[in-house]
Amino acid sequence: MNQYIETYKDFRKKLKAYEYVMWLIGWDQETEAPLQSVEYRSKQFQVLAEEAYKYESDPKFVEAIEKLYENLDQLDPDLKVEIKKANKELRIIKKVPKDEYIAYQVLVQSGSHVWVQAKEKDDFEMFAPTLEKIVEFNRKLVKYLETPEMKGYDILLDMYEEGMGIKEYDAFFNTLKDELVPFVLEVTAIKQKFNRRLTKAVYPTDKQREFSHYLMKVFNYDLERGLLKESAHPFTSGVSSTDTRITTHYHEDNFISSIFSTIHEMGHGIYELQNDPKYDDTALHGGTSMGIHESQSRMYENMIGRSLAFWKVHYPKLVELFPKQLKDISVDEFYRFINTAKRSLIRIEADELTYALHVMVRYELEKSLINGRLKVKDLPKKWKTLMGQYVGKRPTTDKEGVLQDIHWSGGMFGYFPTYALGSAYAAQIYHAMNKDFNIEEAILNNDIAKINAWAKEHIHKFAQTKTPKEIMQIATHEDFNPQYYVDYLKNKFKN
Repeated sequence: MNQYIETYKDFRKKLKAYEYVMWLIGWDQETEAPLQSVEYRSKQFQVLAEEAYKYESDPKFVEAIEKLYENLDQLDPDLKVEIKKANKELRIIKKVPKDEYIAYQVLVQSGSHVWVQAKEKDDFEMFAPTLEKIVEFNRKLVKYLETPEMKGYDILLDMYEEGMGIKEYDAFFNTLKDELVPFVLEVTAIKQKFNRRLTKAVYPTDKQREFSHYLMKVFNYDLERGLLKESAHPFTSGVSSTDTRITTHYHEDNFISSIFSTIHEMGHGIYELQNDPKYDDTALHGGTSMGIHESQSRMYENMIGRSLAFWKVHYPKLVELFPKQLKDISVDEFYRFINTAKRSLIRIEADELTYALHVMVRYELEKSLINGRLKVKDLPKKWKTLMGQYVGKRPTTDKEGVLQDIHWSGGMFGYFPTYALGSAYAAQIYHAMNKDFNIEEAILNNDIAKINAWAKEHIHKFAQTKTPKEIMQIATHEDFNPQYYVDYLKNKFKN
């Protein structure tokens, strides 16, 4: 058995090195690489990717994983988890015909390009043939990968959130449908007015940048192991507990966007920086799932960053940077402004209250597409219907409707639901943390370090060694319960 362990670790060491170099190339591409470097960089990246694939598919590596999987009871707990994950990832290599899978990879590589053009021209029919092929492959994929225990859309959902299938997601979204939809339609029927300087004033980028760096100190984001740069779309990228980087963006006509993008990405980044360092050289570094990862970014952004307690402490700094723009605007008005709930068409611009309902629309459409009850050509019409029912606003164009997200063009079916799930996890985790200490008091004392420490002990340090369900038990001593999320939103947004 030791020989297989050594073989596995030897291949893992090489793959981690390739992963690191390709990660650096990707980070550079998104943050500061010159435009003319794209073609040359792509050539180098392709060579590295091909070399890495040789290791991933090497018969010796595959054999080591298979032998270790057959003898899980002889492995230490962490390696056992790692081998389970590695064996799961072998499914596609073993069960999906190579020519079909390569053709699909080529399809989704070009899919995003077709989607961009279709979105620019507001022409769903232009994208539909490509999307039909992507959906068709995913329907075949679930057939290739199905087992007696798991079939259909459940297989795709499990890829992003282990243990969450249609049964669990239906129960979650039905709770939102029954309790949240009527509440949202009631709350958003009332339009709020704010000082025009909050919506119309110009907020210089250099001052916004200064406030972002101020926030990094507030949240104790370790600048010796992380950094902040700018990109078109904010993201977090990391490979170890000693190197996790985040980005934000700045819009002079929408200054709160950078504030909450920065806090959101710090939530993701703090999670990875607080992984136990012993997982850095394994395949277990990072967050355990998309949903748990999103729970941390949403908790930091919304429950901490959008709280009145937070701004009682930090609003004076914001006013110091923008004295003319925020003159005579009270912290209470600013708090109401950053927590305004309204009916909107675009998911990424949605407020905290309505966001999950945007995701629910996509979940229902995905489920129907994969099980064959909905045809691609009927997507725009069904999209508009569900948006009207759940959010109270129907798009008039496909650009504002079915074409707004890139995910389907890349074949990411099963991913969307984790966005809503993360927000719901966050509410339950926050409730449990608040039992151990008064979170509002910690925020008022500018002691975010106390929150970070609790999150590290109950969630972050485990990296990927625990399943989402296990993390929820460790952190909250309960199974996932969406009622915490509903109650949290109702309490926060009640008139």
